Amino acid sequence: MAANSECFNNPPPLSSTSGPGTLLQLGGLTTYVAGPSESKLAILLISDIWGYENLNLRKIADKVAAAGFLAVVPDFFYGDPVNPANPQFDADIWFKIHSTEKGCEDAKPLIAALKSQGVSAIGAAGFCWGGNVAVKLGKTDEIQAAVILHPGRLTDEEIDQVKVPTAILGAETDKHSPAEQMKHFGDILSTKSELFDSFVKIYPGAAHGWTTKYNSEDELAVKRAEEAHLDMLNWLTKYVK
Repeated sequence: MAANSECFNNPPPLSSTSGPGTLLQLGGLTTYVAGPSESKLAILLISDIWGYENLNLRKIADKVAAAGFLAVVPDFFYGDPVNPANPQFDADIWFKIHSTEKGCEDAKPLIAALKSQGVSAIGAAGFCWGGNVAVKLGKTDEIQAAVILHPGRLTDEEIDQVKVPTAILGAETDKHSPAEQMKHFGDILSTKSELFDSFVKIYPGAAHGWTTKYNSEDELAVKRAEEAHLDMLNWLTKYVK
């Protein structure tokens, strides 16, 4: 993934303190947590490369929390999200340090911590980098459902190994996650319809990262992002119970 890829365009607003949620240590990860602490249902929101301080991502968590879920947004990058503005930043090194394989492994102690607190069902929604982590979790018994939003590069084999209800939300314009490839992944998942449900939706006019990197002053961009957020929430509500 090169530094000039779509992932690095339009950086979102970041803040370590914003949002009505609280910061907790869960499974060794600093985590933004919102929603009723007594909830038996949790949604793991896995960030794009900009990390858990993305204000738009925290707003999504707050929506998930308002629906009655315990929303958790971990800092999978341990305080080291991408920083292309830093002349010393090296994308290749960063992606080696923060691999999606490591993200999946780091999620497991956090999921165990949630279960130890009484959570009985967990869904995962992943954005770009996080979409790849959600796919990896969807191949395990760790979660009950997944939503993959404009993921990073995935293989047919990875998608074929998924075994939980999975929705793929893609952009019409996305060199990183082309719409035709997202539809192809949907075809792979549909062959397992006797085992679990799947769903693919391509959003007209949307570009890579539209759900988490939208301009809050752009009415159309906000509307398009909110449509995807609602579709995500509806899927998770249906299968995480």
